[in-house]
Amino acid sequence: MMKVTKTQIDELLATLQARFERHQHRHQGITWSQVRARLDASPQSLRSLHEMESSGGEPDVIGQDRQSGQFLFCDCSAESPSGRRSLCYDGAALASRKENKPAGCATELAAKMGISLLTEAEYRALQTLGCFDAKTSSWIQTPEAIRTLGGALFCDRRYDSVFLYHNGPQSYYAARGFRGLLRV
Repeated sequence: MMKVTKTQIDELLATLQARFERHQHRHQGITWSQVRARLDASPQSLRSLHEMESSGGEPDVIGQDRQSGQFLFCDCSAESPSGRRSLCYDGAALASRKENKPAGCATELAAKMGISLLTEAEYRALQTLGCFDAKTSSWIQTPEAIRTLGGALFCDRRYDSVFLYHNGPQSYYAARGFRGLLRV
């Protein structure tokens, strides 16, 4: 993970606060001061959020875990983050490609960033907060049983509906990336 300067952190916090205030419907009942206190206590989270932001994710708070109290930050860019596209699903898929390998894979980049790919349930919940991936698609966490059989899952939104699809994990497209989730 890249090193983030104090100036970059200050700019990130200002961006996050402005986005938080602009999109209150995503996090009703949560105040910025609550979120800011958690962020101030978690420098690692700030680095992850910086990477989410710098790769085009436009992270915002989309809720709070009832059990742990953690705030849930998710990529809320209208389309799959532009800096995280043209990636195959995982390292095994990347290694299996003999020609025309992409620059990387979604699962390893997410881990490097300190975030997780969305589950199908998380992706569908995000879609209740707005219209996302109307022109792109996003890899999501794939159950091991499906991955073992050679598949990987992705979602998008078309015709005002959320769709779940499958593809070979070694595939990659300019319009497919991934959205991440960070618990703070």
